[in-house]
Amino acid sequence: MKHGIITAPQPEAVELGAEVLMRGGNAVDAAVACAFAQGVADNLMCGIAGFGFAHVFLPGKKIHTTYDFMSTAPAAVTAGMWEPLLEGETRDGFGFILKGRVNDIGYQSVAVPGNLKGYHSLHAAHGRLPWADVVAPAIRLAREGYTVTPYVRAYWTTPEKMGRVEIIDRIAYSKNARGLYFGDDGVPHQIGTKVRNPELADTLGGIAQDGDRSFYHGAVASRIDAEFRANGGHLSKADLEAYRVQERPPVFSTYRGLRLAVTPPPSSGYMMAKMLGILERFDLRALGHNSTAYIKLLAEVMKRAQIDKERYIGDPDFEPVPTAPFLDPAQHDADAAAIRRGERAVVPRLAPKAYESAETTQVSVMDVEGNVVSMTHTLGMQSGVITPGLGFMYNAAMAMFDPRPGRPMSLAPGKKRVSSMAPTILFDGDKPVLVTGAPGGSNIPMGILQTILNVVDFGMSIVEAVEAPRVSAMGNVIDVSHRIPGFQCDALRADGYAVARSAQSYLVARPHSIRVEGGRVTGSADPAAGGMALIV
Repeated sequence: MKHGIITAPQPEAVELGAEVLMRGGNAVDAAVACAFAQGVADNLMCGIAGFGFAHVFLPGKKIHTTYDFMSTAPAAVTAGMWEPLLEGETRDGFGFILKGRVNDIGYQSVAVPGNLKGYHSLHAAHGRLPWADVVAPAIRLAREGYTVTPYVRAYWTTPEKMGRVEIIDRIAYSKNARGLYFGDDGVPHQIGTKVRNPELADTLGGIAQDGDRSFYHGAVASRIDAEFRANGGHLSKADLEAYRVQERPPVFSTYRGLRLAVTPPPSSGYMMAKMLGILERFDLRALGHNSTAYIKLLAEVMKRAQIDKERYIGDPDFEPVPTAPFLDPAQHDADAAAIRRGERAVVPRLAPKAYESAETTQVSVMDVEGNVVSMTHTLGMQSGVITPGLGFMYNAAMAMFDPRPGRPMSLAPGKKRVSSMAPTILFDGDKPVLVTGAPGGSNIPMGILQTILNVVDFGMSIVEAVEAPRVSAMGNVIDVSHRIPGFQCDALRADGYAVARSAQSYLVARPHSIRVEGGRVTGSADPAAGGMALIV
């Protein structure tokens, strides 16, 4: 590799990130450029009005850090304001359904955006190319047009069927959204259509000139404030002015002699450490990959991690998150012993009505100098709101706050929502051997987990590891891909497990990963998203 490697779910964004590497940019430049382009080409998954995490390793500078640019609840919200509207909880326990869906679509569903501030902070600290040069590819893509891919078109039009607002209703919510996603015939754009977004190009042009200042402090912030005031939203210019990105050290643990580095709360990195800590106490190869016994073990480990996530993980700035349930080897021993005794965990749920959305995206980059970035960023869900003249859709992150007071994820002014994001780097000594992350809602840790197990325990190549069938147990049902044989599902059901076999061949997040082995660098993009890994 002459310049580096980049992998993400959107081919056009990967190409533009690769071009930045070829022009002398480092991994940070390429990741930020790719992220901006993802916000153009796949603008229901991410964008400047979303939120995310970045995991950064720069060996030449002796820097290993994480950036938290999660969305926060606007200052105008109050702790119990939505409790009377509560109708249920998602089946995987990472979202709440309210009467009128006020937390899921429209102006009240929007939390304070963090993505642009995150991209700018990351680049200002560690980028090499001028900021305008990093934003420029996305401006060109917005002006010249992105191509509607099969995956994007299917996402726009596939019925949701899980209790949330349908995607088709989100993209039809406002006149500006309809103008962006629908043709003159009133039908969503077909596969292969070239879609231009000159308003977003103009907005990005301003960002190229003044960084994040106008969006958080200037004219754009004022336009956002006026739009939300006029439509009963909570987001204000004061919220934007007060927003801060937080830089924190990674969380470290070990697995099979390798060093695991994950992002801290409010991400789900702790879940990764807990699951791998328990699984290290078992001989997975002896069980057999995706055997009935192996799937049962994964399910019990996943449920225990999910229970502790929901019990303990919140915004660490509001209350401390205990480390022992996730990182203490004695707890791993106790969990492993309980599983061996045949004890089955039960995840508490209000009402099994829906899944968390998988609407997130990922970029993994390594440059020729060994600099690494794994960044996961998203809108969460889409609010349907596009301010006239700005060209971007806002997040619907408020759906993830618990409307019941007194809980780790409870709604409160200025509080960050908890995320399933977990951009991860696995090291052999001080050398990264696996860089991974994934979109996929609550299933993100489960997809990353199985990618790691496939490489470390089963000796798969990175392509094999990402493409292998996956399973998930985020609640009291084991979800499996269609490539898990029916006789395995029958055996699990006979043993008392509820099993949901998907019609999809690729399920449980969409890992995008880079592997370094003996000096050879390879990458893989999950086939479900239609992305690619590109070495330049």
